[in-house]
Amino acid sequence: MPDASHSFPHLPALPGVGYKAQHFTDILNDPNPVGWLEVHAENYMGDGGRPLAQLRVLSERFPISVHGVGLSIGGEGRLDPDHLGRLKHLCDWLNPASFSEHLAWSTHDSHFLNDLLPLPYTSDTLTRVAEHIDDVQTVLGRRMLLENPSSYLAFAESTYSETDFLAEIVRRTGCGLLLDVNNVFVSATNLDYSPQGYIDAYPLDAVGEIHLGGHDEDEDDHGAPLLIDSHGREVVDPVWALLDYTLAQSGPKPLLVEWDTDVPDWPILADEARRAASALTRVSS
Repeated sequence: MPDASHSFPHLPALPGVGYKAQHFTDILNDPNPVGWLEVHAENYMGDGGRPLAQLRVLSERFPISVHGVGLSIGGEGRLDPDHLGRLKHLCDWLNPASFSEHLAWSTHDSHFLNDLLPLPYTSDTLTRVAEHIDDVQTVLGRRMLLENPSSYLAFAESTYSETDFLAEIVRRTGCGLLLDVNNVFVSATNLDYSPQGYIDAYPLDAVGEIHLGGHDEDEDDHGAPLLIDSHGREVVDPVWALLDYTLAQSGPKPLLVEWDTDVPDWPILADEARRAASALTRVSS
């Protein structure tokens, strides 16, 4: 597959959406107000077929962000060289405007766990994550963004706050950050801290993308609120408010609406993107 000569060097400070194949025709016919698209890397690591053909068409019209979910950046072992090689092949021909992964682990020995699992924020973890990010950036030949997790527990052994941990990762590796404000809201609710205080401490200068999505509400064994980062419904008003708080400090950023399960028809997703466009307009005017 030839290199993409039509590629866009940067994501615009406009709304984007996570691409789903059922929206292909709608996006081509009337993408407004969507200015860029995100795809999950692992869905496009094959050698051909309709998914890659559609992605090539979309990449001629839109900046593309590639979001990985399977590298296991926080895993104890070395990164899977086969997975990393397939990711490099994808990025080489697509030449996306952005590549990102999660601050999480999902592998143990040769086993892949279908989840993004949390990490203790310690010096040992910091060294391991930084080494893995260095490996990814060297192999891909591009800067990556690292996404803050949604958390459901805290480790007693942690010696860094999450924001300090991320800031030190940026300092050591030169990577950027993907700030997911829904993850911030979910974690702050579950662990009982201020989401605005988290944003105040976050290294916003390193942010290359901001994400937001829907979550589900539950209760823990003690009846306290428990939020689940599901990406399966519309963004709730408190998360939109947290986005406004964030953008007031960061200025306009590429802003993605994620909706990965129970995916709605295009008009509903486009309405969420319009609300994101309004949030960006308020800090651009």
